[in-house]
Amino acid sequence: MPRFGHVALAAALVAPLLLAGCATDDAEGGASDEELAAAEIPATVDPETTLTIGTPEAQVALELSGLIDEIPFTVEWANISGGPQCSEAFRANALDVCSAAEIPSIHAHWTGLDTKLVATQFRQDPVDHPIYQLGVAPGVDVTSLEDLRGRRIAFSPGQAQGALVLRVLDAAGLTTDDVELVEIPSTGDVYPTALGNGEVDVAPIGGVNIRRYLEQYGPDGGTTIFHGLRDDPGHLWVPTSSVSDPRKAAAIREFIGLWARALTWANEHPEEWIQGYYVEDQGLSTEDGEYLVEQNGVPEFPADWSGAIERQQQTIELLAEELDRESFDAETLFDRRYETVAADAIAEAEGGGS
Repeated sequence: MPRFGHVALAAALVAPLLLAGCATDDAEGGASDEELAAAEIPATVDPETTLTIGTPEAQVALELSGLIDEIPFTVEWANISGGPQCSEAFRANALDVCSAAEIPSIHAHWTGLDTKLVATQFRQDPVDHPIYQLGVAPGVDVTSLEDLRGRRIAFSPGQAQGALVLRVLDAAGLTTDDVELVEIPSTGDVYPTALGNGEVDVAPIGGVNIRRYLEQYGPDGGTTIFHGLRDDPGHLWVPTSSVSDPRKAAAIREFIGLWARALTWANEHPEEWIQGYYVEDQGLSTEDGEYLVEQNGVPEFPADWSGAIERQQQTIELLAEELDRESFDAETLFDRRYETVAADAIAEAEGGGS
């Protein structure tokens, strides 16, 4: 029977500005790519193993589905996710697994933090089910990507929204010299508020913020447009030191399979998911939950990461050029020992497993 707890990370986390250029030995400490690829993950999990995991959404899915009872090791749940928080926790040796988009691992590499992506999630029909739309401030005439020229655009380097802005400009045939990037971290409702207050003309907004922005500022002329690009990669992200530890590596493999099954369960049980996660856990309305389920579409867990790695390489090269960073091989960010784990778990469950 698994044992669970919650950990408070605030005391363990230190300011990212102090750490950005000075990764600790522990943050860097892991096997080389060649050594890691050659290391066999133990076939069974030691039940005495403990992982600290920051995947709040998946945690609720595991609880609602009952799959949490199948975790064969101890979990300390951390109520954090996303690049900045997870990076700080990794540096403080306070976290083993977190959920994040594609950009944080790239940014971590450039700041000396040694990490790996161990699971990949996409969406079916990603262009029709984007994570983000471009919010347009009231009174601003932007109806296509080409209209972005000369506009003030909210920009958050190191986060998925920042990379999306660069990709959108590239798709429109524009560069950062053709617009004014306004550096604002994307947290909570900061971007919708910045749009409504006229601080920026355009900002990528996601989730329930899309619906709420249109409800609040639509009567004043606020709009959104689709960017027409794929923005759906999601990952389980770990410090290399964790997957270099055989006991933790085995536990991480088991968690990946349960994570994929739990998210699939959420998609297949929308009413329970809306009530249990969006309403009871997140405090949203049923209408908000229904909107988000429709927006999110159907999750996919590829058994072959070649496409994901190729796309990550394109993102690295775009960011490197625009942010004056050095490009590197995207392959180094992925621990391909886990490549088929999520897809295999889904296939086994659909074939009659639990």
